Amino acid sequence: MKISEILTENHVIPVLSAGDKQTALSKIVECIGSELNGTSQDGEQILNALLERERLGSTGVGEGVAIPHAKINGLSELVACLARVPDGVEFDAIDKEPVRLIFALLVPENSAGTHLKALARISRLLKNATFRLRVLEFTEQKQIYSAVVEEDAKY
Repeated sequence: MKISEILTENHVIPVLSAGDKQTALSKIVECIGSELNGTSQDGEQILNALLERERLGSTGVGEGVAIPHAKINGLSELVACLARVPDGVEFDAIDKEPVRLIFALLVPENSAGTHLKALARISRLLKNATFRLRVLEFTEQKQIYSAVVEEDAKY
């Protein structure tokens, strides 16, 4: 699986400004809302699913990265969103540092294997410190998306 199969350029938020985790996740849900047609859940329910997952343990994996994810009833395929948060946002990350890159993933309820493969792919991509710094320097949606596709092609 390639990240370009689940992330579109329209789902890259070049500058997300949020004072807290819930606001950041709400803005991400707004961005990908058009992809959620056909699900049995509305934006608020999807936000609640992401927040419920956060209550189980923060998806702030450290080094300025969070990978929030949730299973969504009625969703037919994986949907992702990458947000760049230049000022950082408190996300209860394991290293206690603010998060500056949020790569959210919504998955169908019955996609355990695909879900785990996607999370592993995203994690591998964002472990690369040089890549993270490069993405944080970009301010344009197209630049960020192209950088993701280019980096992902290396794996």
